[in-house]
Order: sequence, then C-alpha cells, then structure tokens
Amino acid sequence: MHSHTRRQVLRSMFSSSLLMPGLLSELLASDNPNPIAPRGSHQKAKAKRLIMIYATGGVSHIDTFDPKPLTSKRDGSGSDKLMGNLFGAQPNSRCGTQVSDIFPHLRDVMDEVCLVRSMKASHFDHSEATLGMHTGSPTFARPSIGSWVSYGLGTFNQNLPSFVVIAPHLPYGGTQVYASDFLPAIHQGTRVIPGDNPIANLTAPAATRHLQSTELDLVHTLNQKHFDARRHDSALAARIKSFETAAHMQQAAPEAFDLTQEPAHIRNLYGLDRKTKGPGADFAWQCLVARRLAERGVRFIELIDTGSRPNWDSHGDMKEHADLAYNVDQPTAALITDLKQRGMLDDTIILWATEFGRTPAKEGKNGRGHHRDCFSIWLAGGGFKPGHIHGSTDDIGRYTESNPVEVHDLHATILHQLGMDHEKLTYRHAGRDFRLTDVHGHIIKDLLA
Repeated sequence: MHSHTRRQVLRSMFSSSLLMPGLLSELLASDNPNPIAPRGSHQKAKAKRLIMIYATGGVSHIDTFDPKPLTSKRDGSGSDKLMGNLFGAQPNSRCGTQVSDIFPHLRDVMDEVCLVRSMKASHFDHSEATLGMHTGSPTFARPSIGSWVSYGLGTFNQNLPSFVVIAPHLPYGGTQVYASDFLPAIHQGTRVIPGDNPIANLTAPAATRHLQSTELDLVHTLNQKHFDARRHDSALAARIKSFETAAHMQQAAPEAFDLTQEPAHIRNLYGLDRKTKGPGADFAWQCLVARRLAERGVRFIELIDTGSRPNWDSHGDMKEHADLAYNVDQPTAALITDLKQRGMLDDTIILWATEFGRTPAKEGKNGRGHHRDCFSIWLAGGGFKPGHIHGSTDDIGRYTESNPVEVHDLHATILHQLGMDHEKLTYRHAGRDFRLTDVHGHIIKDLLA
C-alpha cells in the first residue's frame, strides 16, 4: 500500500510535466543506474555531439546542391519535360563547389562542408523515406538515430535531456522520427517548440515554487528510503534519476533558451531579428538555441525545418524553394561559422538531410515530383572532409553515376565518427539483437578527413 501511494505521488507531480510519454514503464527496461550518464565509446571518437538539420518535404538537388544548368534542351518544352536549375549557381571561391544562388550564405561556407551528391532514398513516399532517414527502417517502427546515440553514449549535462528536437511543426512520420521505440524511453527526443514556452510546464508559477520545493524534498526522501532497501535494483535507480533530471531542467533549460544573453553581433550573424518569409520564421532561433544546447552538453540536437505546407514538397511550383531557402540559408551558415569560431566545429557533426530529391522532369506547371534514385545531403565538422564532394549524378540529375550512398552507410559513418561501431551498438528486444543499421551499412571512408 505504501509503494502504491508513493507511485501516485510521483505520477501526480510529473505526469503533465517534462517527462516523456511512457517513461515510468519503459525505464524499467534499463540496466544502468543512470541511463544518460556519459559512456565510453567503442573506439576513439572524432566528434562528441551531433546537430541534425532536417528539411521536410524533399529538397530538389537539381536546384540546390547539385545544380544542373538550364539549357535549350532542358527548358521543359520537349516531350520529356526536362527542367534544369531554375535559380542559377556559382562556385565557392575556395573549394569550387557549385551551389544554387538561393543559398548564397551556405555557398560561402562550403569549404567547411562535405557534400554527398549520390545519396539514395529508402522509399519514394514522404513518411516512409523520412522514417528511413531517421531510423533506418521505412516500414517498421524503430528507434531514431538520436535515441540510439543517447543510448550508446549518454550525455554530458545531467540537467538537460540527451536528445532534443526543436520542431515548430512535426515532419512526415510524426513523432516516430524522435521515438525511442523499444529502447528505454529516457532516450526519446524531448520536443521543443520555438517561442515563449519552448517546453510545456517548464517554469513553475511563482506561487507554487515553495510548495513544489517541499514536494520534491518529500519525493527525494521517499525515493531514498525505498532505494535503500533495494540497492540491487538498477532500474529503480534509473527511474529516480529521471525525476531528478526533470526537476533540474526547470533551472537549466530556461537559461539555455534565453537568447537575450547573446550579444548583438551573434544575433545579427544568425539573422535573428531580420524579416522572414512565411513558414520557417523561427529557424534562426532554432539554430542559435542548437548552438547553446551543444555547448551545454546535449548530445543530439535535431532541427526540423518547417514541416507544414508550404514545405520543400514543391509539386506545383519550384519557386517555393526560394523563400524556404531564404529562411534557412543565413542561420544554417551562421551555425557552421559560430561553432568554428568557438572551437566546437571539430568535435561537432552537423548533418543536413532531406528524405529524397526531386525529378529532373516537370510536374504540373512548374513543379517536380519525388525522386529517390539520387539526391544531396551534407555534413560539416566532426572529422568529415571539408570542401569535399562525394559521388556524382548524370547530367540531368536522374541517376547516381558514382559512389552511391545508402541510408545505412550514412548512419554507420556517423556512428563511427562518434566513436561507435554500428555492428556493436545493439539492443536485445523480442528475442534478437537490433541495431540502427540492421544487417547493412558500410563506413564511407572517403568522407572522412
């Protein structure tokens, strides 16, 4: 009866607060007294953390990072309706990488970027391809890469979640993109929504703070008394730790999200106060908060770019890409520059990805369809080769011509840079050992510096 009463007290205090759904039940699967404590890696790591920028909807490689010139044979008037890059392109002055004119700021930092032009999608549908990029499986519910990294490495700051997702809107695939699935729920991503209240119930009303402090003291006393009689129960210790982290977040998180602490020149670097165009207006906030979370020890941070329509799914009019690019170009380039000037780019991986590319042929009046056979992603920092282009496509952007990269290869290479062997990072579930790369994946050594 005493144990049941204690459980009710804990649930009443935290069920609507910071804890992730299912935490109380799924944490019982943990065999680590502190499941988010920093852990040793399989081998020497090149990077300590990862910031993933996900562009929802399928960005056209032809109009961005693999520009194909517009010629008289590709003006859309022929029977094949081919259409080249609509926006023009120029090379980076130091490494020569050609980038569309809708990304002028990113083009200026491409000498810090390892560009993959030969990525192959796992599916041609949005939800399936999005889940493939995040979990390695387009068809079955599996833990996200952020959850795997949290499970494998833990995190440096015990007062903040190990895996944070900054998402004004959810992408295709919904919450599964940051779900922990069969991994302990403490490794699930914590969603942050840009604005005045990034995490619901983060700040206790002033009138209840003293009462909350008293309640937390009571919970700590009950926890300790309960644990003293069960010191062999590591799962219980893990659950207690999760409550402590939730309470500490009320002190640590508001400070991390407070951008008034940033000097004017940093705010200007990210374009925080500039006018934006439609969806994506908060992306400068997302990028600057990502840098602040990274320097405070958060292990995996994902930024969802838009998620609502119009997103990058430009079936009707490719000119939509211009406004979307405007909103993210300066903040993304600023994140690279800012991390470098702080000495953090060397041990931070930035991954920019989308679910697939878009067809070289017109769809509708001036749009493009889904294209899984080739598209572009890029990585910066974390030991990836700067100013490098991996793989190539044919002259119209329809097929990969050299060095194709599958999603499992990308995941295996990222884990390698974080110090993890993708074949050894496993979790026993339903009678078998699961891993992010399933039974696939090769480290793409040509991407590594």
